[in-house]
Amino acid sequence: MGRRLGIVVAVAVTAALPATAGAATGSLYRGPGPRPGPDLLYGKPFKAPQLANAGPWHAGPILVSGASAYRRGEFLYQDFLYDDTGARQAVDPGDPRTAGNLFSKPNGTYTYPTDKRYANNAADFVELRVRPLRGSTAFRVTLNTLKDPSLVAFSVAIGGRQGRAFEFPHGANVSAPANLFLTVHPRKGSKTLVAELRRAATGKRAGGPAPVVKLSRARRQIQVTIPHAAWNPRRRSVRLAAGVGLWDRDAGRYLLPQAAASDTTPGGAGGSSEPAAFFNVAFRSSEPFPTPTESLRVITDATWWRDRKQGTALMAGDISNLYARVDFDKLRRHVRDDSRVPKRGAFDRILPSHFELEQGADFSEACLTAASTCKGQYRGRLQPYAIYVPRKKRPPRGYGMTLLLHSLSAQYNQYLGTRNQSQLGERGGGSIVITPEARGPDEGYENYGGADVFDVWADVARRYKLDPGWTVASGYSMGGIGTFLLGAQFPDLFAKLQPTVGDEGSTEVLASLRNVPVRMWNNHGDELVNEAGFMETASALDDLGYRYELDAFQPCANAMCSALFPNHLQLAINDQYKPAAAFLGTTRVPRNPAWVTYVVDAERNHANLRLVGDHAYWVSRIRLRDGDAGSGRIDAISRGFGGGETPNPTEVGAGTLEGGNMGTLAYTVQKKRWSPASGPLPANALHVQAANVASAAIDVKRAHVGCDVNLTIDSDGPIKVALPGCNRTVTGG
Repeated sequence: MGRRLGIVVAVAVTAALPATAGAATGSLYRGPGPRPGPDLLYGKPFKAPQLANAGPWHAGPILVSGASAYRRGEFLYQDFLYDDTGARQAVDPGDPRTAGNLFSKPNGTYTYPTDKRYANNAADFVELRVRPLRGSTAFRVTLNTLKDPSLVAFSVAIGGRQGRAFEFPHGANVSAPANLFLTVHPRKGSKTLVAELRRAATGKRAGGPAPVVKLSRARRQIQVTIPHAAWNPRRRSVRLAAGVGLWDRDAGRYLLPQAAASDTTPGGAGGSSEPAAFFNVAFRSSEPFPTPTESLRVITDATWWRDRKQGTALMAGDISNLYARVDFDKLRRHVRDDSRVPKRGAFDRILPSHFELEQGADFSEACLTAASTCKGQYRGRLQPYAIYVPRKKRPPRGYGMTLLLHSLSAQYNQYLGTRNQSQLGERGGGSIVITPEARGPDEGYENYGGADVFDVWADVARRYKLDPGWTVASGYSMGGIGTFLLGAQFPDLFAKLQPTVGDEGSTEVLASLRNVPVRMWNNHGDELVNEAGFMETASALDDLGYRYELDAFQPCANAMCSALFPNHLQLAINDQYKPAAAFLGTTRVPRNPAWVTYVVDAERNHANLRLVGDHAYWVSRIRLRDGDAGSGRIDAISRGFGGGETPNPTEVGAGTLEGGNMGTLAYTVQKKRWSPASGPLPANALHVQAANVASAAIDVKRAHVGCDVNLTIDSDGPIKVALPGCNRTVTGG
């Protein structure tokens, strides 16, 4: 993995239906074993504590970021994850994110104190809820990380009208329209949380009983109730705004960022004398998407984390335009209203992952050269992913599934505003397109990064009806490398692969792609994935006699070329993928091919994550003679199908790509196809060739042979081939 990842340093400029058991029926493979893909893909959903309800709360979460809804007498707002980056000021010189996050920079510049209790994520909204009760109004805030409640505080602006803003209390340095400010914070000199209600115009405490706070550290939820004697919304429509920040317990006020973070002080405020205290602001339903033609603005005024409006508003110290209007009449009548939850097109979802390594984020570990052992930057239970749901009617058999993997130094929102995403999604009858975060910008789709891909896939399968036979993978740069990696590790999951500016440094594993056609898009003169690398990959596929096409584009000579990586990024900026979408098409996974080739690469397997590649199609339980080290290859050829296909001679040519942002792009072509061959009639015979394989199993029915099959073996050492259901094992070597 070191060579594959080391050659790439950056890339890209780059409706949610309710979760029901019925939606998932048949969305994953349900035929005879072995099942395609890792066991993790078929696991039961994990019930994350942050998404649990207790007390007066009963509505299921939205799990669509930036969305709000009315459900079961509750108003819910779902925020974005890991967008707690505050105002856009000046970058903290010690910001640990700067080295490996070139194309996933946050808009805000705030950094957390280096004390581990803050976990680089202490002030990150997951959700905010409101519910009227018999004698009070309840608010509930869920945080992504809550290691020490005495470090954080949040404020809610209640009521008010546009154009008449007041300063939030306790030195927040942020204003918004309000009649009242509700603030929950630690009691001075104590770790106990308290709440207070102040009049916005005067700063004085509101009359009536004080609000009451309840804390659940397990669920990372803070509930506060305001008695009606202090404030009663009745059935009015009430404006709300909210922000969360850090708290200075000794001073009894919000903790303000400085230019650089210390053990106890946040950083990223530049030279501002009165920086905003809030790291995260709620009610941001119209945050813009990143787009591939913004040039250096993708770094200087970034949108990757959907925090541009937040960063701009906090820089100005005014969040007047970031608010929700809550209809308490709807709440009293228990009206169900999901009209502000996107159901088609591109949006962000939240995954309750099976894995939480620790709360928060850790930017100290670089995965670039250690992806097989690295844990990734984003360690928490909840993980974000981007999804595109086709705008056309769902096909009767279900949507297709397209993995569109993000690039190195990029993140899950890389493709949200691109034709790359929409053209792949709208092809044929319509394919859902997913881009997992994969735990960070450089995890390389191995280890926890690979686990995140299949965790996300399983989540989508539970929420949407998928056609399990129509699945493909694509991606840019590291995403292209990941396309090869996951395709080779789990080939029976995919009908086709379309990597862009990627390659496969471990060409040995390409043998697993016998039944998975590949169309590579690469660039001559690429600064990062160079010609030697992608030509080595193409040559390996050619030597194997496999179906592939390499389209190598001429070096960038357009005014829109990236100033950073002109050749590497030209296809991302051009953003035209119609031919790629046409290639991926609607081809289905061949469940029972006549010839199965599979390479076990022990380094890529992670049994602790249920992420193990040891099977393909009708060959399973492949064990290496060297145990958990090294690699081994098995070829199983069935004569039960008859006929066959033969590779054609390699073709060369040229073509042009039209319709993109950069005009006409010319490319050279190298490809190999197969033609039907007149072969022998079907026969009850199997032949196995193996290298460094100790044992394997073959499903004779799927191989179109019988238990009395004539099985011959050619191996470089001792091997046992079991025929499950036949009470028969054949030895060789």
